[in-house]
Amino acid sequence: MRVTSAVDEVSDRLLTAIAVGDFLPGERLPVERELTGLLHVSRPTVREAVARLQALGVIEIRRGRNGGAYVRDSWTASSAAAVRRTLLPRWEEFEQLFDLRGLVEGMVAATAARRRTTEDLAPMREALAAHLSATTPREEQAADSAFHQSICAATHNPQIALLSRDLLTRISLGFPIEPWGKGERTHFHRAGADHTSLYEAIAAGEPERAQDIAREHFMISAEMIRDVLARVRAAEPS
Repeated sequence: MRVTSAVDEVSDRLLTAIAVGDFLPGERLPVERELTGLLHVSRPTVREAVARLQALGVIEIRRGRNGGAYVRDSWTASSAAAVRRTLLPRWEEFEQLFDLRGLVEGMVAATAARRRTTEDLAPMREALAAHLSATTPREEQAADSAFHQSICAATHNPQIALLSRDLLTRISLGFPIEPWGKGERTHFHRAGADHTSLYEAIAAGEPERAQDIAREHFMISAEMIRDVLARVRAAEPS
């Protein structure tokens, strides 16, 4: 039996979060103080977990003004075991969360379509344009986040935005960041088409259409996480 410590758990969560694309190669992890708040652990625990990831070659520590822990690679020899330990014991819960998130985000989009003002549409258009013109996964991820935040804002109910963020955090292992897979362009093109259709439905004031698009759209993140777990299972000895 493997007895896990807080450091083991945080290390596994960080490795899994990197594997599913919460944090992309070249991206800096949240600072130590932020990680302690997100993961509800002590600073020494975070410090030791980050040191483990550095020893594994997953991250590198940079010094100076823009220093910090930067992701080097999304997948190493240690990733599969961490993903297995993190996702498999809670997989039924994850599937429930995927379902719940689709229902909630459908409601968010429908509410935005009913309540949006002309002023609400401008940030949606800007975020949509930024997503469609993005040239790197990090740019895509940032524009995607801005687009969905603008939809939440168009509901004119801050509690809805908090609910949306909470569900994202729960499926993303404690980080309020959309999983971004391994940069597969098929997902990017599907997301771009979905964003365009979703914006058009909200702008036209079509709540039912917006709800259907959003519910289907948010299955992309679920598919990415399933893909990572399938990769782990495929590598297991038969």
